[in-house]
Amino acid sequence: MTSTFLPDKRTGPGAGSPPPAAGPRPSGRARRRALHWLTAAGFQLPALVLFMGLVLLPMLFALYAAFFRWGGFGMPSDYIGGENFSRLLQDDVFLGDLWRCLLLVVLSLAIQLPFALAMAVLLNQRMRGRAVYRMLFFAPYVLSEAITGILFGMIFAPDDGFADQVLGKVGLEGLGGEWFADPSTVMATVFLVMTWKYFGFHMMLYLAGLQAVPRELTEAALIDGASAWQRFRNVTLPLLAPTLRISVFLAVIGSIQLFDLVWVTTAGGPDHRSETMAVTMFQYGFKRYQVGYASAISVVMFGISLVFALAYQRFVLRRDLEGATTTMRGDGK
Repeated sequence: MTSTFLPDKRTGPGAGSPPPAAGPRPSGRARRRALHWLTAAGFQLPALVLFMGLVLLPMLFALYAAFFRWGGFGMPSDYIGGENFSRLLQDDVFLGDLWRCLLLVVLSLAIQLPFALAMAVLLNQRMRGRAVYRMLFFAPYVLSEAITGILFGMIFAPDDGFADQVLGKVGLEGLGGEWFADPSTVMATVFLVMTWKYFGFHMMLYLAGLQAVPRELTEAALIDGASAWQRFRNVTLPLLAPTLRISVFLAVIGSIQLFDLVWVTTAGGPDHRSETMAVTMFQYGFKRYQVGYASAISVVMFGISLVFALAYQRFVLRRDLEGATTTMRGDGK
């Protein structure tokens, strides 16, 4: 008798032997996420290496050198603790640098930025040739600080400079003077050059912000009978506030770190009356070979900038940052 094998067709928990268990496999989503992070790290790694080599490590070394009496040759070895920092508090030139820095900040906020805002509002109106005016007012910012300094060094040259010649032609020769060479006028002249150089940058920032102001709001205010000043104060200015806050931040940081214009025009003279912290740092570090003391100045300058940046972000830019965070989270839903 022939027997035929029939497969077991029973179903249920005991039917047949279970297939071999497969090991855990990463899902496609996890693989894509890992690939995304590896790609991002690959693109960011060169920038991180450059940042560490050209920014972070020099900053740490400057902090280290600030505790030594060091001339810049070899490695620092004459440890003096905080003597360089205590010397700063007794240095009349450095204390004057702090005062001049504060003066430039106040003048920038009180004169330069309002002037840039007024020009931006004017050039935001419909007028013939406004693109040309925008280009002309922004052009000084494109010039390098060295070229600007040399140019105004010739313009404000005593007696035979272009400024004195123009004042003499119109009968105002009494207003002329030594400009950069006079201790009583040097800071005003430096600020004039600084305003000419940088106001176009802030003007373009304000113009970009004005482009984002909905025209419907100003037209509605006009229909309601609001004057030009009321429309600017109650509609344009509040919507322009984030741009204004960024502009103020950049102006203050630029005033703290000002170097190029002062060095090319006056080199800090006469009698240190136009020196800034950056110029004093350069004088001690590369002219007098007191690199340890210059490093202490750089650390203090960095600390002032950092404290201001953190405080400004915490108390002034807080609303803007919270709005950006909320928007990003909303988009990720």
